[in-house]
Amino acid sequence: MVLGIESSCDETAVAVVRDRCVVSSVVASQHELHAEYGGVVPEIASRAHAERVVPMLDRAMAEAGVAMTAIEGVAVTNRPGLIGALLVGVSAAKGLAWSLGVPVVGVDHLHAHLFGALLDRPELDLGGLFPALGLVVSGGHTDLYRMESALEIERIGATIDDAAGEAFDKAAAMLGLGHPGGPRIESLARDGDDRAVDLPISRLGKESLDFSFSGLKTAVLYAVRGHPAREGGFARTHADMTPQAKADLAASFQRAVSEAIALKVRRALDQAGAVRSIIVGGGV
Repeated sequence: MVLGIESSCDETAVAVVRDRCVVSSVVASQHELHAEYGGVVPEIASRAHAERVVPMLDRAMAEAGVAMTAIEGVAVTNRPGLIGALLVGVSAAKGLAWSLGVPVVGVDHLHAHLFGALLDRPELDLGGLFPALGLVVSGGHTDLYRMESALEIERIGATIDDAAGEAFDKAAAMLGLGHPGGPRIESLARDGDDRAVDLPISRLGKESLDFSFSGLKTAVLYAVRGHPAREGGFARTHADMTPQAKADLAASFQRAVSEAIALKVRRALDQAGAVRSIIVGGGV
């Protein structure tokens, strides 16, 4: 039985896992702490992790209904992420593992996004899934991987500027929707026409498997506030848009992000050779 600790960004998460099945999983979100800033503030995130990691550990063990002595190892996110936030989780994991006399294992949380898709699926024949194409779409990362097995993972495409999740947050801010942006964009987009606004879909080079969403963010800014080069400065704000215009822009933005990701997945399938599955993970 393994205890897992995650603190790479703005959520303190603890889980107990046995034989690839989740016995308990608890999460303490920080959305209310960062909402007024429109994004995650690293120092605030770190302090919140320090306050919440022990209560989350206690709660995960209580929900699992097992004693701490049943834990055979501690896994913890040690990369990538906010350094102060990571430090809280790693320190907790090391101290706990030392006190129990069990191993502590550092985990790349992007790899964990992919492995997470295999949890609670005991019927899956892991050998039959690989080689696989892995796709991670999260707040800070949009990456493609060639996976020879659940543990043999090679990155073949990455975000060169802004990740999809970050673009969602910024687009939501431009539309005056608040934080976190992803759920709010998605909700608003349900009432919109995703073809109403012609937004760019990033392709980069013909063979590129990398992602870029900075140009899309700029296009959304111009759609909301006008083009300063033509109008001598921004002419309007999101307050000047009708509810339908906002919904149309949200839907068009969401389609542009989705199509860019689908385009790179198709390219990766062409370039990666035979794969048996596509494994998708991430918070977006």
